[in-house]
Amino acid sequence: MDIALVIIGFLFCVLGIIGSFLPVLPGPFTSWIGLLILHFTDAVPQNWTFLGITLGVAILVWVLDYIVPALGTKKFGGTKYGMIGSSLGLIIGLIFMGPLGIIIGPFAGAFIGEFIRDSSETSKALKAAFGSFIGFLAGTFIKFIVAGIFLWFYFIKVGESWGELF
Repeated sequence: MDIALVIIGFLFCVLGIIGSFLPVLPGPFTSWIGLLILHFTDAVPQNWTFLGITLGVAILVWVLDYIVPALGTKKFGGTKYGMIGSSLGLIIGLIFMGPLGIIIGPFAGAFIGEFIRDSSETSKALKAAFGSFIGFLAGTFIKFIVAGIFLWFYFIKVGESWGELF
């Protein structure tokens, strides 16, 4: 049973890294679930302090994920239309353009969102789209780093308990 939990925990950690780029999946929190699953094995001792601190970090990053893009959009004069457009652009870009859509989609979506809101100000929509895009990249970077660190912690915990697992 321990091996199955180790594999499932690993899959959650990897899914968390993927979730760092997809707005519909909470990346660091998903990676944290992988750490939690790992601690339910008999070989890896439960460390509630470690799990509590990493959960706190995952929740903080989840909250920041909503604040950082908004700050980027507001800093450059954008509105909620730009933020919504950026998220939709990411999903659509990813579906139709693959990894390149992660970069082009949010920018195009934010621009279209701002343009829908006020089509008379193209330069303002472009500036807001740039701000939304910068905010999105900053949030994505933070989520990716935290999910990557959680995966690293996962490997450390598995490495420490390798003899008991196999």
